Amino acid sequence: MHNIRIGLQCCACLLLFFIHGAAPVQAQHLSGYGVPLLRSPAAYRNTVLQDPDKEMLELKTLTPGLRYELRYARDQNFVHTAVYPAGTTITFLRRPAALALHQVDSVLAQEGLGLKIFDAYRPYRVTVRFWELVQDERYVAHPSRASGHNRGLAVDLTLVDRSSGAELEMGTGFDHFSDTAHHSFPDLPQAVLRNRKKLLTVMTQFGFQPYTYEWWHYSWPNNRGYEALDLEFNQLLRMQPKRVVRQ
Repeated sequence: MHNIRIGLQCCACLLLFFIHGAAPVQAQHLSGYGVPLLRSPAAYRNTVLQDPDKEMLELKTLTPGLRYELRYARDQNFVHTAVYPAGTTITFLRRPAALALHQVDSVLAQEGLGLKIFDAYRPYRVTVRFWELVQDERYVAHPSRASGHNRGLAVDLTLVDRSSGAELEMGTGFDHFSDTAHHSFPDLPQAVLRNRKKLLTVMTQFGFQPYTYEWWHYSWPNNRGYEALDLEFNQLLRMQPKRVVRQ
């Protein structure tokens, strides 16, 4: 009788598992600035099981024509040193943002244009390092709020000629911290203003939001409570879906 009772209890547990899914993984880590972080693959997988839109997609799995120049994997950035692992050649956005960026690229392709990505997903610890170097919220996110990059919702990019890969003139380079990089800065050649407007128009057409102080920075709305992540690039790569369904 005792064994029968145990067997029935096990069956009940299995039934609840299939009805309600796995119990939530209590693995959010609180940063030194009080921000809840997902730092383990198990915690990340759990959020994706609950909401597939929280999946992080490597951008070239959807859009092979993208060009990468991941500046924080080299020393061509404002800290003049690599802050990502040497040889990093991958980057990610949450599923809805990655799908929207694919649409952006498809529209630009009709005009012989493409996109170059400077940065997208950024582990939270890098945001902390940036804040410790540049404590100016116009240009780096305060760690107490985390960054859109930490949530897989922000992308830094520019326009390129699709055939040659040459960047279109934008008036400043990436990570140029002056008012010349602001969207509202008017004292620029007409060709530069047209290029900035072209990027702004196509990005906002598909749901991205511009950032006032940086012509290269666009973000996806945080409309699903996307968590800040502090996962390695290779950890995310190992959890990529075998096939990405375009919606």
